[in-house]
Amino acid sequence: MLKGLLPLIASGFLILVPELSSAEDSPILARIAKTGELRVGMSGAQPPLNMKSKAGDMIGLEVELAQLLAEAMGVRLQIVETPFSQLLGALRRKEVDMVISGMTMTVQRNTIAAFAGPYLVSGKSILTKSTALAGSDAPEDLDAPELKLAALKNSTSQLFVEALAPKAELVKIETYDEGVQMVIEDKVDALVADQPICMLSVLLNADKGLATLSTPFSIEPIGIGLPTGDPLLVNLIENYLEVMETSGLLAQLRTRWLEETSWLEQLP
Repeated sequence: MLKGLLPLIASGFLILVPELSSAEDSPILARIAKTGELRVGMSGAQPPLNMKSKAGDMIGLEVELAQLLAEAMGVRLQIVETPFSQLLGALRRKEVDMVISGMTMTVQRNTIAAFAGPYLVSGKSILTKSTALAGSDAPEDLDAPELKLAALKNSTSQLFVEALAPKAELVKIETYDEGVQMVIEDKVDALVADQPICMLSVLLNADKGLATLSTPFSIEPIGIGLPTGDPLLVNLIENYLEVMETSGLLAQLRTRWLEETSWLEQLP
């Protein structure tokens, strides 16, 4: 799929990283230009956005997006697998050049990182075995002391539970696989997560009695986290995303990973 998209980049989209007069102009962009390498942080555990194939390779919508950006910049791609809760810390420590990992663009996050996008609009949903919960139409339905809700640590899902379902017991998890298994084993009543993850989990566990909302509780913009103090890099990535949206590249990626199912054969 990706190889079919690259010719579109070559015809009018390829803009190599510019030579900078000084690293002070744009330090991260200057490092990328000097080393010829783009380091992208992602968790590797957020299907269908990023995940491991049965061959051990990273695959997903965001993996292909990162590959497209590296191709457009004329540099190599290095994916730095990092737990979701540690991604922004890795960005601040300059261990990665950007974060592409299902990260919602929020005011709180924007105080410590810049964002480009969105490249995807998602929404908060739940994964559950409860028919009653799956029929919820408002987050207030989750706000009950007898409910136990799992959410990814340091994610907007955690904030969602804390803000809108404070009476429920919050269980912080490190990976979505952990949360899905907890739902299957009845250790929690529901996993609060982004809609694509919930929908995929139902599809992958068709015999486990899992269900999700027909309509998500919220609408959330997903963007690329970028370092502060590097406006030229932010501008470059924002321009790339604009061209990818206008040319239909992002629409093709969303269709491939969010609507089609052929890629499921690559999973363990």
